[in-house]
Amino acid sequence: MPLITLLTDFGTQDEYVGVMKGVIAGINPDVRIVDISHSIAPQDVVHGAYVLAAACPFFPAGTVHVAVVDPGVGGARRILAIECGGQRFVAPDNGLVERVLIRQSVTAAVSVENSLYFLKPVSRTFHGRDIFAPVSAHLAAGLPLAELGPAVDRDSIVSGVVPRCRFSTPVCVEGVVVAADRFGNLMTNIDATTIDRLAQRATGKKLIVDVADKPIGGIVASYDRVPRHTPLAVIGSRGLLEISVNSGDARKALSAGKHDTVRVRLT
Repeated sequence: MPLITLLTDFGTQDEYVGVMKGVIAGINPDVRIVDISHSIAPQDVVHGAYVLAAACPFFPAGTVHVAVVDPGVGGARRILAIECGGQRFVAPDNGLVERVLIRQSVTAAVSVENSLYFLKPVSRTFHGRDIFAPVSAHLAAGLPLAELGPAVDRDSIVSGVVPRCRFSTPVCVEGVVVAADRFGNLMTNIDATTIDRLAQRATGKKLIVDVADKPIGGIVASYDRVPRHTPLAVIGSRGLLEISVNSGDARKALSAGKHDTVRVRLT
């Protein structure tokens, strides 16, 4: 049975998500639809990119992922259909698939331009309904990517939108908070592999984590390694450094949030 996932910043207050599902069902009634999230912060492409990349490895080959965090809707930005890692992605060309493409080689990519597979008329503000939903339904039914439009060169796909961590000195990795989850945990762009590289230089030294210039301490294995209501740093399920508070909300307790600087340093 074909499978489509949806990731948007639409929320659930309005009809947007339900209408997309209705369009998909009208074209391909046999498809299963799985909601990854509709709580991406409005217009937050970076947040969407991290959530999409964290989720897609856990879906079977052949899944069609529809990602609509699209502040440029109705403008000059392209809509892409991409095949990589045995899955297909339909998303605006604005960096939303950047994290996915870092991990997977692209088998095929096209610019979605064939209006035969769009709803008519196409709204200027709701391409999720009029383009993304019907295109994904046709793909899940077996439509080849090449039918949707001209091929796109991998190097032309928008990148550089998602911030990356870096070694600011030989003994310090610097990154940023990219999002907070509903528990108030602060997700960073510092990955476990980079921390391991830093740790290899740690002979006689210890790792210390700072967020917004506030020292948190070292990296612990689990939340309960510190007392309740105490800040901590941990490698989360996405393989990224997270700043948390045991049984609390790090965003509130530390007065920290998106774009704040995070450092992992040797001392």
